[in-house]
Amino acid sequence: MVHALAVVALGYLVGSVPFSFLVARAFGVADVRRVGSGNVGATNVLRSAGKAAGLLAFVCDAGKGAAAVGLVALAFPGRPSLTALAAVASVLGHMYPVWLRFEGGKGVATGLGAFAPLVPKAALAALLAFVAIAALSRYVSVGSIAGALTLPAVAYARHGACPAVWAATATLALVIFAHRSNLRRILDDLGPHRGGSRGQGVKR
Repeated sequence: MVHALAVVALGYLVGSVPFSFLVARAFGVADVRRVGSGNVGATNVLRSAGKAAGLLAFVCDAGKGAAAVGLVALAFPGRPSLTALAAVASVLGHMYPVWLRFEGGKGVATGLGAFAPLVPKAALAALLAFVAIAALSRYVSVGSIAGALTLPAVAYARHGACPAVWAATATLALVIFAHRSNLRRILDDLGPHRGGSRGQGVKR
């Protein structure tokens, strides 16, 4: 129990480093929470600060997820349940960072980075699903949820009911929860009362 609590604390703190906020500020956006979607994530950084900033934010956010898992793997070798726990904790840290009064991002890039060392092929499949569905639907949020759904499905198909699969399933729930307002907007865009005005929806 003590080890699990230590892992949660470490994963949360590493995940809570607000790289997207810091990158946006470095590129001239004083507070990315006050522009665009208000989300502290790579997509909003890309839209508000440009492609280079968005790419850098994505890499940093994914990197901190991988770092959290890597640190726990070094500290507790051969403990897959603890590394899986660190992955979920890093996503929570990104979503609710103490440094930004718990106003964070939606956990997609951080989750991808966290699960890449745990279930690399499933993480790659999730990334490909994200890219394909986002391109086809023209909604980043739909692509994000598709990627989050793909991760535990492929991980289970390859590894069975291992700790990483349960952690990926928990992360899926977190990602869906984080995108609930986006889903409501998409449903409104697709509703009959909009008269086919799907293109007016915010693509987040």
